[in-house]
Amino acid sequence: MEAVRVDKWLWAARFFKTRALATEAVLGGHVHVNGARVKPAKDVRVGDAMQIRIGTTEWTVDIHGLADRRGPASVARDLYEEREESREARERAALQRRVAPPPLGADLGARPTKQDRRRLDALRHAERRRRRGD
Repeated sequence: MEAVRVDKWLWAARFFKTRALATEAVLGGHVHVNGARVKPAKDVRVGDAMQIRIGTTEWTVDIHGLADRRGPASVARDLYEEREESREARERAALQRRVAPPPLGADLGARPTKQDRRRLDALRHAERRRRRGD
């Protein structure tokens, strides 16, 4: 095997759970091969460099093997080698996410029960009446 479609390779290398998700990512411009945006049918070869963005995580990998079938994770790891600067950047970003304060509104707690909601509505209604001067 000399070349494999980029969407098949991404799926076989276990970057995406389904081939459809891999195709969507490629069409969305989240995958670049050798610095260029590609289409899902683009062939990748051993030695190509690939940049992959999944959510906020970015990977830069060198392709070391080809596969058009999905196999075990141990085999998938042998298909590529992540570049050192990419790994360090991912680890730094993960550390920043862990130590960052939670986003505003994330500490609201559990969803209010029906009884809680009725009490809140009664308080809001009373506050509106008080402001109007009723």
